[in-house]
Amino acid sequence: MKNIYLDHAASTPVHPDVAETMLDVMRRQYGNASSVHSFGRAAKRLVNGSRDSLARFIGCRSDEVVFTGGGTESDNLALFGTAEARKDRGRHIITTAIEHHAVLHACHRLEKQGFEVTYLPVDRYGQVHSEQVEAAIRPDTILVSVMYGNNEIGTIQPIAEIGELTSARDIVFHVDAVQALGAVPINCNELPVDLMSFSSHKINGPQGVGAIYIRRELSIEPILYGGLQERKRRAGTENMAGIAGFAKAAELAAAQLPQRAAHDEELREVLISGLKREIGEDRFHVNGHPSQRLPHILNISFPECDTETMLMNLDMEGIAVASGSACSSGSLEPSHVLEAMNLPQNFLRSAIRFSFGLGNTSEEMEHTAEKIGTILERLRKRR
Repeated sequence: MKNIYLDHAASTPVHPDVAETMLDVMRRQYGNASSVHSFGRAAKRLVNGSRDSLARFIGCRSDEVVFTGGGTESDNLALFGTAEARKDRGRHIITTAIEHHAVLHACHRLEKQGFEVTYLPVDRYGQVHSEQVEAAIRPDTILVSVMYGNNEIGTIQPIAEIGELTSARDIVFHVDAVQALGAVPINCNELPVDLMSFSSHKINGPQGVGAIYIRRELSIEPILYGGLQERKRRAGTENMAGIAGFAKAAELAAAQLPQRAAHDEELREVLISGLKREIGEDRFHVNGHPSQRLPHILNISFPECDTETMLMNLDMEGIAVASGSACSSGSLEPSHVLEAMNLPQNFLRSAIRFSFGLGNTSEEMEHTAEKIGTILERLRKRR
């Protein structure tokens, strides 16, 4: 069997239609969207048309979409931009212990700048509860940042309930929806959310381009200074090919979302069933919420085998998986997400993330389960 890619939560293959769109833009569109001549106006129309497409996908007005260099920049703009804009109102921020490092490291930096951050704990399924957020809110709280769905275990957070709390108190609510985009329906105007971060390369678009939803009435400070692009909210010449590719990927994802979610759930269940058959259900443990989860992410601990050994053995079999976030995959330390869930040490040090997407099949899941059985049996014989 050909090599199997099961790391779509890290980055997805670019859809062929997206690649064609980008090539067409690079061949024909080379004007600067800030220029006033005909080439510049054509570029501006392309950028704004792409903005319209993404706005339709996420359910907001076009002028509420700001293009960025990716999910990390979007998260940073949300946190630093809000903190700077509201520092005279207060200096308290609330987030969770399981956020992506783009949020956590930004919070650490804000702490060095005099802000105070509350990191809420999660339960054994990796979920925070709205009551915890309510209890943590103070008179000087200016921002709450909670991810939509976790990038390592897939657990979905109670975004609507948290948003109701923040909107009633005039607290800015930011949601990192990088993993949720294209996996579950998102409608920004129907959610009590002020800021929401997205990334192209999680939905079969190009790397290096993202977006942030900024509610029309909200004012935040930019973190990049230069030109007046993106209504003065994000300086820098627009990445036209990337933006067009992101918009095309969003169109495809919107058209295929129900089918993709159902397919990913099927792949998930086929892999779990295969593991039960090959190794027995007492030899692995599924981490994360049993039902409130993103369909394309499956985190499993194999207590008989540490993470690095399983990763290397699967890679030798041509199967690409991950230990957790791609941004920290070079680290051998246990996942901060799993640690926050208070899992046993043998679960922490044996966790593998499988994530599904374009091109994956049920046959690949069966093959992966078989190879895991072979690996564990081989390791058992060596002991």
